[in-house]
Amino acid sequence: MHNNTILQVRDKQFTVSYPEAQILEQVARVAAEINRDYEGQEPVFLAILNGSFIFAADLMREITLPCEISFVKMASYEGTSSTGVVREMIGLGVDITDRPVIIVEDIVDTGFTMAHMIDTLKRHNPKSIDICTLLLKPQKLQVKLDIRYCALEIPNQFILGYGLDYDGYGRNTRDIYTVVE
Repeated sequence: MHNNTILQVRDKQFTVSYPEAQILEQVARVAAEINRDYEGQEPVFLAILNGSFIFAADLMREITLPCEISFVKMASYEGTSSTGVVREMIGLGVDITDRPVIIVEDIVDTGFTMAHMIDTLKRHNPKSIDICTLLLKPQKLQVKLDIRYCALEIPNQFILGYGLDYDGYGRNTRDIYTVVE
């Protein structure tokens, strides 16, 4: 794909903002940092579905440490609490007690889901919890989060591709696209 290619997904048009080569270069950089920082340890990677599956796959291929990966999903549903939205983590299939945990996320924007996930994981007594995100929207962050690993900081625009979707579509592109307003 060329940078001037317009991608039509549902009712919106998108243009390439981060080509695959640039993404993979940053994924390799982040993996090298993790390999260095966790030397002598056996971390558990927790990839958050659905968006992080491509990032998680590319990241894991660059990790040289003995490690495990598990896939979890954050389910949000209307509850009876005063906030109205209840978030629950489903699918934690590995014991993380006394183990270093690295959360693998596709994008952190407000940070609310990530903060809730960290609170949930702390109840399982891990040795440590670090965040590894493909994308971060610093201008949108509303929660204080220590994001140790970030491949790309991006402006507050709607994007898709490389695992990120628009109404379920567009996850299967190799590049990351930004909506054309």
